[in-house]
Amino acid sequence: MVAGIVTALLLAVFIGGWAWAWSPRRREAFDKAARLPLQDEREEDPR
Repeated sequence: MVAGIVTALLLAVFIGGWAWAWSPRRREAFDKAARLPLQDEREEDPR
């Protein structure tokens, strides 16, 4: 019985995380994070 409760709880956490990650409100932040590896780093004071 405890295993069933733990499984149901973890399933609910997984579905909640999935819904959070795919929510339209998070799209801009995730798009910005996805572009980070492609951005050039420029030195502010080249010597």
